[in-house]
Amino acid sequence: MNRFIIISKISLVLVYLVILAGSLVRMTGSGMGCPDWPKCFGLYIPPTSEDQVKWTPNYNYSEGTILRKDNGLIVANKDFVSGEKFDSSNWYPYTKHDYSDFNATKTWIEFLNRLIGAIAGLFTVLMLLLSLKFWKKNKNYSLISILIVLGMGFQAWLGKLVVDSNLAPYKITVHMLMALVIVGLIIYLIFISNSAKKTYLDNKLKILISLSLILTLIQIISGTQVREFVDTQYVLTQNKELWLNKPDLNFYFHRTFSLTVFSLNAYLLYLTFKRKYSLKPILWVMSIIFLEILLGIIMYYGDFPIFSQPSHLFLATILFGIQFYWFLFFKYKFQK
Repeated sequence: MNRFIIISKISLVLVYLVILAGSLVRMTGSGMGCPDWPKCFGLYIPPTSEDQVKWTPNYNYSEGTILRKDNGLIVANKDFVSGEKFDSSNWYPYTKHDYSDFNATKTWIEFLNRLIGAIAGLFTVLMLLLSLKFWKKNKNYSLISILIVLGMGFQAWLGKLVVDSNLAPYKITVHMLMALVIVGLIIYLIFISNSAKKTYLDNKLKILISLSLILTLIQIISGTQVREFVDTQYVLTQNKELWLNKPDLNFYFHRTFSLTVFSLNAYLLYLTFKRKYSLKPILWVMSIIFLEILLGIIMYYGDFPIFSQPSHLFLATILFGIQFYWFLFFKYKFQK
């Protein structure tokens, strides 16, 4: 069981690293660093210079290789060696989207994001294989592990849709929410695997923690909407000072709603102290909420310093994980 719990915890850390890498991808605008999926320019190892994505005479091309040509992308339709002149019969246009820019740094940032995701997927598969040992003892380990592996597969498919759609905003939001579902499932698996856990019977706290989880999810969703607005402003202007010059309604909702999240959790801190439960989870929650509000202020008044956006998103997912794990320690009191 110890090995299973260790692999589950490693899987959780890796999923969080995928979320962090994804936020770095968004911060640097690297989402289309690889225009195709799962390969990158049709290659397993991405190009490191623009010369590698340009047509070259007397070069050995493999089927599926993608190059830039005439402000578009072309795909090799077979294995061949190029001649002295370009032969269009060896190529067909890439039509899933019309994005064709190349930036080696952005390409490798996106590739590393995918690589971490693949490693996380392998560990969840290993977690599933280890869970089969406990099938007779508790089928839930294997059933939840299956859901996690399927979730990782679905998340990878969503990643493909995001790339194929040239980063359609609503697909990015769904991609983010799916990551939280996977985090929740792994945390639940770790929780039920812990035989030494101590649970409490407390209706009121259970309900309030549930409400705080819902508020956090609403805040994360509204935050992705604000991020999408900022992404749009980034396309319109490179001047950070103008990104939130005329913010939309989502920004004002997200900013104001943070006070609701803070107030509810401050009340949870009071109740936890009053009822003499462990203060550790709620102190972590309050600390992260404070940092989130501070980062929000810094981004608004400091014109989005580097790493402020990915830190803001990453802390939100950590907050969700801690709240969900804390939630699992409380049970309802059923009146007879």
